[in-house]
Amino acid sequence: MRVLRSAAQSLAVTLVVVAALCAAAIVLGTAAFGMTVTGALALYFVVWWTALFAVLPFGVRSQSDAGDVTLGSDPGAPALPALNEKAIWTTILAGLVFAIVGWMLPLAGL
Repeated sequence: MRVLRSAAQSLAVTLVVVAALCAAAIVLGTAAFGMTVTGALALYFVVWWTALFAVLPFGVRSQSDAGDVTLGSDPGAPALPALNEKAIWTTILAGLVFAIVGWMLPLAGL
């Protein structure tokens, strides 16, 4: 957990971690599950964005809950969204879901 937070402190490190994990998932999809590169990219893209929408609300405190409402913004807006950390968590979750789906596709005859 501490490693993840330290990686999320820098945008450059976050992008490198996310790109490396995405590449590993695509290689897994093509090598282990027999997908084409295009098919693995398409499936991973859909899984990643779906996971992002699932991860976004975790740990969010609104500005009104934090007691620090910025003038001109909605009081329900997040005080500290922690998007870098959520991008890494999304990539980890998407990789797990992608591996499970990739394993199940041949079993379903697809």
